[in-house]
Amino acid sequence: MADKWEYHTTFLYADADRQRDFLQGRWPDWEPPKYAPESMMPQLDQLGAEGWELVHMQPVGGVGKKGDVSFTRGYGTMTVWSNAYFCVFKRPRGA
Repeated sequence: MADKWEYHTTFLYADADRQRDFLQGRWPDWEPPKYAPESMMPQLDQLGAEGWELVHMQPVGGVGKKGDVSFTRGYGTMTVWSNAYFCVFKRPRGA
């Protein structure tokens, strides 16, 4: 019998200011940049504790008010910076 999964999608935002206590506790001598990806670790750990396994994480150019995702088209020379990440998690159904 094939495994059955449930999925969870969400946007996570890297923001060192919001996770200052966590970051200083983990790396006391490090001054993280404002959008350090390590600042997402508490959220990722919480989801993991709930049984969710991260199966995909992708930076996105931005998230609109309607939940839409911005991205660039073509091969322009414009650089887009973002601290938003689209994430997909899965866990066995009924976990």
